[in-house]
Amino acid sequence: MSATSVPVPPRSITPVVVRLKLALLLSGLRRSSGRRAAYLASAVVALLFGAAQLWGFVLLRDLPHIASVAVLGATVLALGWAVMPLFFPGGDETLDPTRLALLPLRPGPLVRALLAASLVGFGPVFTVLVLVGCVVAVADGAAASAVAVLAVLLGLLGCVALARAVAATNIRLLSSRKGRDLAVLSGLVIAVGAQLVNLGAQHIGQAGLGQLDPVADVLRWVPPASAIGAVDSAAHGSYGTAAAQLALAAAAVAVLLGIWARSLTRLMTAPDSSTLQPGDTAGGGRGRTRGGLRLLPAGRTGTVMERSLRYIWRDPKTKAAWATSLAVGLLVPLVNAAQGTGSPYIACFAAGMLGVQMYNQFGQDSSAFWMVALTISSPRDAWLELRGRALALLLITLPYATLVTVVTMAVRGDWVHLPEVLGLSFALLGAMLATGAWASARFPYSIPQEGFKNAMPGQAGLAWISVFGGMVAAVVLCAPVVALAVWVHLGTDGGAVSAVLLPVGAVYGAAITWLGLRLAAPRTAARLPEILDAVSKG
Repeated sequence: MSATSVPVPPRSITPVVVRLKLALLLSGLRRSSGRRAAYLASAVVALLFGAAQLWGFVLLRDLPHIASVAVLGATVLALGWAVMPLFFPGGDETLDPTRLALLPLRPGPLVRALLAASLVGFGPVFTVLVLVGCVVAVADGAAASAVAVLAVLLGLLGCVALARAVAATNIRLLSSRKGRDLAVLSGLVIAVGAQLVNLGAQHIGQAGLGQLDPVADVLRWVPPASAIGAVDSAAHGSYGTAAAQLALAAAAVAVLLGIWARSLTRLMTAPDSSTLQPGDTAGGGRGRTRGGLRLLPAGRTGTVMERSLRYIWRDPKTKAAWATSLAVGLLVPLVNAAQGTGSPYIACFAAGMLGVQMYNQFGQDSSAFWMVALTISSPRDAWLELRGRALALLLITLPYATLVTVVTMAVRGDWVHLPEVLGLSFALLGAMLATGAWASARFPYSIPQEGFKNAMPGQAGLAWISVFGGMVAAVVLCAPVVALAVWVHLGTDGGAVSAVLLPVGAVYGAAITWLGLRLAAPRTAARLPEILDAVSKG
């Protein structure tokens, strides 16, 4: 009589993945005391902030428009979970499921295991604290309290599933150079977002929380904020509406989990470009050209311009610096114009922010500058190099400064000052290009490729002298145009007479740029070994 084998049910991988998450977390904390201190400090700050949010909602429970605030709070929380994987792809080791590609795992059990592992950490605890505060603020009665329990659960699952679906869908991007560029730019997005939140808070403080009601009426039907809306509906006796909003939140969780599962299947089975031969890629590379930007001038000038533009687009540090200048240069004038404060000359801030990019031109090349140095053997070579770099900057800065000035004047409704402000912007831009070329030759310094520092240790003094000294010199060089503007305003009533400042500023800016490049070229050629040594220390 043969013994029959009893099938053994497969063990769940969820406990294994959760233990793996805990092991990765503890291993990272044991790696260094600095990382351990940073993690603990972040956890304490996040939990204290979450507890403060919870207590704030409790205190504001009787506020007339607290339901709108709670719905918007849940929406902002979900938005944070959605963008977190894009900006901080290295913050969680379990965000990259391709590390499990060689294991015989099915998408269904893997999704459940990774979802459970995602609930480990202070991020989900912070989310629970905020969601509990949102439901406490609107829950009133036994029915609303029962719905609140489901709302917190669906809200948490919706946030986590949204983050994981976004991460799985974009994991190829996040592990590439473009993903690292995106992470570098995260500070810029946070800074700009903080300014927008500040403007919104000021407007709400003046107009009252009632301004949030129209937006909240729409968002209460958008998951996972619809779960908070369900609690508010149940508190007002609208049980059918509450059921529909809860069903919408649950359906969103199911859809996100389905998207996550499909993304996992594709990641585990489909090869990426790194595993394909060149002939296997779409199109086989046919039809591609490497002729560069054909609209640029021929010769060395066009080559230098194309190289500079490629650095702006491809190098993470250079791209972050340019993106910050572009965003802040637009944001500051528009904020002042929208608030009706400040002077129309604040529009010159855009030209000033972009003119800073001319400083330390050779340091931006880092150790690759030696290839450029090999092509410079005379002041004329240095002149062509500096001219190409300046023209590449002007290709972006001139239309940008013009656009910011026009938009600022449109918001202010002050078209009379448009020619004058444009002329001053062009003069300032020319002066900064001139002083930037000279400072690049006289005070070069190396820019670290890793981290957020802008100068190597021991070169901070050079950086301060180069940038701030050059900016002061640029302002001094603009004195003739500023004096002309003052004279025009004192001698006339403005109007058409001030329009002469536009051509004067443009011609003066072009002339001072040409003169600055001419004076900087001999110094660049003479100090080439010192420049190469200074910028190659990174």
